[in-house]
Amino acid sequence: MSTAPSVSNSITVRLEVPASGTAVSQLTTAVEASGGSVTGLDVTASGHEKLRIDVTVAATSTGHADEIVEKIRGIEGVSIGKVSDRTFLMHLGGKIEMRSKHPIRSRDDLSMVYTPGVARVCTQIAQNPEDARRLTIKRNTVAVVTDGSAVLGLGNIGPMAALPVMEGKAALFKTFAGIDAWPLCLDTQDTDAIVEIVKAVAPGFAGINLEDISAPRCFEIEARLREALDIPVFHDDQHGTAIVVLAALTNGLRVVGKKIEDVRVVMSGAGAAGTAILKLLMAAGLRHAVVADIHGVVHSGRADLVDADPGSALCWIADNTNPEGFTGTLKQAVRGADVFIGVSAPNVIDGDDVAAMADDAIVFALANPDPEVEPAVARRTAAVVATGRSDFPNQINNVLVFPGVFRGLLDAQSRTVDTGMMLAAARALADVVHEDELNANYIVPSVFNDKVAGAVATAVREAARAAGAGAA
Repeated sequence: MSTAPSVSNSITVRLEVPASGTAVSQLTTAVEASGGSVTGLDVTASGHEKLRIDVTVAATSTGHADEIVEKIRGIEGVSIGKVSDRTFLMHLGGKIEMRSKHPIRSRDDLSMVYTPGVARVCTQIAQNPEDARRLTIKRNTVAVVTDGSAVLGLGNIGPMAALPVMEGKAALFKTFAGIDAWPLCLDTQDTDAIVEIVKAVAPGFAGINLEDISAPRCFEIEARLREALDIPVFHDDQHGTAIVVLAALTNGLRVVGKKIEDVRVVMSGAGAAGTAILKLLMAAGLRHAVVADIHGVVHSGRADLVDADPGSALCWIADNTNPEGFTGTLKQAVRGADVFIGVSAPNVIDGDDVAAMADDAIVFALANPDPEVEPAVARRTAAVVATGRSDFPNQINNVLVFPGVFRGLLDAQSRTVDTGMMLAAARALADVVHEDELNANYIVPSVFNDKVAGAVATAVREAARAAGAGAA
């Protein structure tokens, strides 16, 4: 767990202190002595004898925040009022809303927006269904679909508890790409049911973003929906992650002067994200990869794979990686490797393992919040280190990709999303980092770089049209 105070665990404490004396300075001292950080101190009311102050504090956890409040409570003369968790305040009432694009202030407005005028538009679409993209929200809408079975680092928490994440996803779609996205949290984890539900609601959307659905069901759901629908289906946990990893690796290899076709990559994690990363890296030219999961290095002779379904993702990995038939452990596989990519669990390798990698090694430790190896430790011997966290350089964050990918798909009126489009997105993302900016601590741009979404969207739109997948 991170030991640095974070805004995600910040609180605002309303309190009263004597107008004279040292109580205010004691507040700051008490917070810092407790390992917190004062990020704001506002006097909201003042009198001759008392000051009312709102103190905003960053902590490391909810429990830590409680400890800080008790420290403040112990200062003589301080009276504590309301304590507000800033993250919970941001979620009150939800984070998104629907608004009308046109005011409805008269009978004329009503008759055109709704009945009777809307009937003419409905008739037009019934006669020519393609007009739905021109005359309805369909042209700019994405469904964010989950069953809540694999949420962030929380696991199977169900659809209701997953809703705050899906709301956040929708907010990011709007903020970074101007896309109207709607959370659809399904109260079923039956593969057939999910496929049928999404097929049934698809007419109202121009794209489907699958989110936080556990493997291996996510593979089948995505494949069946892609086959059934005439709009793009994108599983962000797989393909969004894969695109950012490829972009980061492209620039990481530029930093160390190596080529993707020459390097040996060792990956920890063979789930949805790991499989998608592997496939996209191979499409980009990777020739030599070794993958490990919780049972060890994946190879065709492994006991649990001998009688496994030959169509499973794990069997595909066994058939398409590990050309030398390596059967050792992950730690043994990492020795001499040029690149380590972790999408698995905390602390599966250590500093000695990183030191045993090839010269100018690249380490992507992406497990969140605790990575496969401590980043500061890895950086002692690795040339380039990336994580999934915001408190270290080179954050692998899917928000770099999914808004721009869908913006490009929607603009092209694409019926699908394919490997060529994802490769184009990765190249565009990598190229946002100019040659004169590129260094070991800057291989991917900031999520707030205003060039990212546009560059990715343009690349995807052009790739979709070149593939004949969208409108001319």
